[in-house]
Amino acid sequence: MDITTKNLMQMKNKIVLVSFSILFAAMLASCGGNKGGIPKFPPTQVTAYTVKSEKASYYSNYPATVVALNQIEIRPEVSGYLTNIYFEDGQHVTKGMKLYIIDQQQYQAAYNVAKANLNKAKQDYDRYNELAKSNAIATQTLEHALEDLKAAESNLNAVETNLRNSIITAPFSGTIGISQVKLGSAVTAGQTLMNTLSSDNPMAVDFSVDEKEIGRFTELLNKKNNPKDSTFTIVLPDQSVYPYPGHLILLDRAVDPLTGTITARLVFPNNKDLLRPGLTCNVRVLNSSARSSIVIPYKAVSEQMGEYFVFVIVGNKVSQRNVVLGRTINDMVIVQSGLNAGEEIVTQGMQKLRDNSPIIVAPAETKTGMHTANGK
Repeated sequence: MDITTKNLMQMKNKIVLVSFSILFAAMLASCGGNKGGIPKFPPTQVTAYTVKSEKASYYSNYPATVVALNQIEIRPEVSGYLTNIYFEDGQHVTKGMKLYIIDQQQYQAAYNVAKANLNKAKQDYDRYNELAKSNAIATQTLEHALEDLKAAESNLNAVETNLRNSIITAPFSGTIGISQVKLGSAVTAGQTLMNTLSSDNPMAVDFSVDEKEIGRFTELLNKKNNPKDSTFTIVLPDQSVYPYPGHLILLDRAVDPLTGTITARLVFPNNKDLLRPGLTCNVRVLNSSARSSIVIPYKAVSEQMGEYFVFVIVGNKVSQRNVVLGRTINDMVIVQSGLNAGEEIVTQGMQKLRDNSPIIVAPAETKTGMHTANGK
């Protein structure tokens, strides 16, 4: 390499070094001479929320089914042809009301014969009894007469029961279903399903409770019933809330080992016949704690790697803090730990924030009062 070429290369290196120095100085100038040479970003405008401790209530939801407290299949106890029907399908019937009559002729005739036989047997026994007092007949004859009398009485009771059972009455008050037999139909004792009768007011609602909640529901079961208590309500299939609250009357005797659940039963008034057996609904159980809880807007919470955190405002900066969440209540969430009442957190503008980021706070949000909603 000759001297001229070497000089040219040295000059080029000096030019590059000077250019880099000028560019670096310009960057420092644009950063306001910030120490360390780190760019200084402008503060992020955020919306703040003041954390408060307040009572929070929420509902736990359970799929449920409406059932009748009492229900029976109506089957005949005697055989014969159906001669009378005394109700309309779907009618409300009262206890003791006539429902069906099965042809009574044969049963009435059998009753008349049995009654006549009883009268004859009684007369024979009375006559033999008088004769026995004077030893005019053998003792064995009187004993046979007594046996005949008892047999006649037993036979009369049996045919009288058949005659009575030919008239089918409602065993309790409730709603009768659609008749499965028509006039003139032949029915067989103990076999033919004639109808179904179910009680209609009040109505029961059954739902399954996880075995972990048995303690809680046992406390609710032992709690004194208050007609105005709205702890238990139901949501109907059209998503309307049933207008009357119910009360817990029992927990089943055992836990189902396959599902790990136990059946709980509520009772609701049914004055307007809105509840029908087999109807599906959702039970809402109100959870209300006497203690106050920290409740914040759910939008203030961020998640990273399965952990939750919020940005707490400290002066004109933010501090990223981990929190442990509880149940959500609509757009709010209960914070079990990590926050204290009186602290301020960011609810809007979090996307641009990092720990220790500078901020400008907009007017704070205010949400106070008891929160009550469907819990997730």
